[in-house]
Amino acid sequence: MAARKKSRKSGRQWADHLTHKAKSDNYPARSVYKLEEIQQKFRIMQKKDVVLDLGCAPGSWLLYASKLVGPEGRVLGIDLKSVDIGLPVNITVIQDDILQMTNDTFFEQAAGCQVVLSDMAPATTGRKDVDAFRSFELCKTALDVADQFLAANGHFVCKIFQGNEFAGFEKQVNALFRDCRIFKPESCRKQSKEIYIIAKNKR
Repeated sequence: MAARKKSRKSGRQWADHLTHKAKSDNYPARSVYKLEEIQQKFRIMQKKDVVLDLGCAPGSWLLYASKLVGPEGRVLGIDLKSVDIGLPVNITVIQDDILQMTNDTFFEQAAGCQVVLSDMAPATTGRKDVDAFRSFELCKTALDVADQFLAANGHFVCKIFQGNEFAGFEKQVNALFRDCRIFKPESCRKQSKEIYIIAKNKR
């Protein structure tokens, strides 16, 4: 019993550490450190890239990506929720449903982009099978967007909850990209079932 209590306390301390660090670094959420780990390990983004960020609120990934691509790059974000922070001039955000994709002007800018990021997650129910399936549905949408908008040799980062559909989705990603890796950043909460598919070099 004592060991379990200690584990829960350690988890809270880890979350608090990253939450405070994000605030100190002027990011709205701790999720930025997941993308930072991914970038450091896989070198997904480079200067002058055009990056499409799906599920971009509250904006941490937008800010981090904008620094990497620099003033000559572009970061485009879409989310059902609003992004209520100040953004650099190389970021464009719309509040919209990725399933609809009715904003032609926005998506014309995304055509031929070098990177598609998806940190989208479903509203969780507490049922792991249901949550994993909903996550899979969002991931299929993200992969469709990557297939449609990514340039040849472009890269794709996608969060997915581990579940029965994972193996099938991994096969779909492998069919579209030359290099596919599975990665769980250390900054993910330990109890979380989320992992990331890192897919490089679109066929």
